[in-house]
Amino acid sequence: MRIGITGHRGLTAEVEGQIRWLLEGALAGEDRSRLTVVSCIADGPDAWLAEVALDRGARLEVVVPADEYRAGLPEWHHDVYDRLLHGAAAVHRIGRVESDEAAHMAASELLVRQVDRLLAVWDGLPARGFGGTADVVAYARRQGVPVEVLWPEGMRR
Repeated sequence: MRIGITGHRGLTAEVEGQIRWLLEGALAGEDRSRLTVVSCIADGPDAWLAEVALDRGARLEVVVPADEYRAGLPEWHHDVYDRLLHGAAAVHRIGRVESDEAAHMAASELLVRQVDRLLAVWDGLPARGFGGTADVVAYARRQGVPVEVLWPEGMRR
């Protein structure tokens, strides 16, 4: 089983706790010896699911949208990003330099094409920019990839 992740960044600590619990539950029934998680390992749900996967002994594959991707992530996340990238069994690079919306969407499209199921930490609202969570969910659905939306009831971004 290959599971991908997309989701909102910049969530509050309250939402984070609930999302981490939902992510744990989403992997609970999976055979860790046959599980691969595919993630761009950005701060937030991407990294949280990657951590859960590695903690459970599952395989992690990372999609890197651009050469400048890490530099565009919050500095406080760099150590986590580096640790997860180092722990990845495979790294897929898009081949772009600039870490922009187009690179992020291209990375998400590659991620979706590599998975059997997509977990989406999504509040159900439209994307705030091209390549946002709503765009990735729409792409996955057009590709026929099952999407499991994870969002705590009553929570707001």
